[in-house]
Amino acid sequence: MGSYPITPATEILQTLAKKKKYGVKTFQAEDEIAGIVSSIGAAYGGALAATNTSGPGLALKTEALGLAVILEVPLVIINVQRGGPSTGLPTKPEQSDLFMAMYGRHGEAPMPVIAARSPVDCFYTTYEAARIAIEHMTPVICLSDGYLALSSEPWEVESPDNLAEIKPRFQPARKPEDPPYLPYKRDDRQVRSWAIPGTKGLEHRIGGLEKQNETGNVSHDPENHELMTKIRAEKIARIADSIPLQSIDNGPQKGDLLVLGWGSSYGAIKTAVEQALEEGYSVAHAHLRYIHPFPKNLGTILGNYKKVLIPEMNSGQLIHLIRDTFLIAPVGYSKVQGVPFNEMEILAKITDLIKEI
Repeated sequence: MGSYPITPATEILQTLAKKKKYGVKTFQAEDEIAGIVSSIGAAYGGALAATNTSGPGLALKTEALGLAVILEVPLVIINVQRGGPSTGLPTKPEQSDLFMAMYGRHGEAPMPVIAARSPVDCFYTTYEAARIAIEHMTPVICLSDGYLALSSEPWEVESPDNLAEIKPRFQPARKPEDPPYLPYKRDDRQVRSWAIPGTKGLEHRIGGLEKQNETGNVSHDPENHELMTKIRAEKIARIADSIPLQSIDNGPQKGDLLVLGWGSSYGAIKTAVEQALEEGYSVAHAHLRYIHPFPKNLGTILGNYKKVLIPEMNSGQLIHLIRDTFLIAPVGYSKVQGVPFNEMEILAKITDLIKEI
């Protein structure tokens, strides 16, 4: 973990710093940029690497995120969102960094984005981010926010035996008679291998300049640049094949209204939908963990309801992604006050929308 302290994400560094006996290495850097580039170096060296921050820090890390994308090294970036812009509301939650997580890099630099829904789910979501990063050789942004960071819930610590196995694709040492190592030669998922420095026969060029396909040599060839851009995008898109299908958390599989949420709004939406169901409304709740790429069946689920409501603690960001991807017209419900939704607000919105159907 290479990190620079920032509210409300600092406790991640503080907690991991106490785990040295388990082989955990932490580095408190001089700034946000040093925090992420030290983690990129650790990833290049073969470590499960992570960096953590909040909105202003994620802005500072964006150039290095592009480096991680073009190097294609596994890296977990945990962004504990707070009110912005600038210093904004450091101790108040918001969900306004979704666009930054999706698009906040120069050039074509696609990256997986996933989001936690509860304090306990922060563990499982971050573990899943690590799996995706390592098995697909990519940086992954994991979104939390101040509401989750400052909340707690009981949790029985999970046995490692119950967790999904993470399978790195380490490149073995090469013999003199083997052909030259091609660092950007890929498997059928467009994923390259992980070459640990010092492994015999795996010498190759590194850096942020565009890679020649397969060899990894510096290339300024126009067609090669377009090819590599498309390959990196395809690699991220194919992650959809390895993530679970979207499920309905509560309510009918088809009906009048689907409330689609992400992140820390989970509890308020869940309670509001439960109350609406008790009152006889045809309403369901689905909550996204995987935002980029979306689960493969999400479009089908959205089409099973007459209306879709998307509550967000921003001015409407997920709603744009849903519109652009699925060409539907969801109803947005925004709250940008530095405080989370409560179930009565969402229940009132559900009631109003169903009356219009």
